[in-house]
Amino acid sequence: MADWSYWLAAAGLTVILELFSGTFYLLMIAIGLAAGSAAALLGFGGEVQLLVAAVVGAGATAALRRSRFGRQQGSVQAERDPNVNLDIGQTVHVPEWRDNAARVMYRGALWDVELAPGGTPAPGQYTIREVRGSRLIVAA
Repeated sequence: MADWSYWLAAAGLTVILELFSGTFYLLMIAIGLAAGSAAALLGFGGEVQLLVAAVVGAGATAALRRSRFGRQQGSVQAERDPNVNLDIGQTVHVPEWRDNAARVMYRGALWDVELAPGGTPAPGQYTIREVRGSRLIVAA
């Protein structure tokens, strides 16, 4: 077997491992291994193949880290993030308020509802802005 085929087999195995891990970093290493295969196909020696694979893999990993896909997303507040909590953005009907709090039927259960700061308590439709435990924070 030629050198380039070993490099491609290693790249393929790395892509398979990446599918199980769910990150893009192993994919960047696989790109480096494929570059090592290209260097072998062009007839470069083993040291140059290894150097090309390392430089391309490290460069691809650094580029991924600097991209929007590699950045850390800071601390996400799950109680306010509609991607985490599907209740956010839904509407509820509040029949009456008592001291900026109420009880409403939502998804087949009774929930405590609290009015978001700056709102005026009046009966009607409200949008869920936040979920804190079993309490819905709503705004008009």
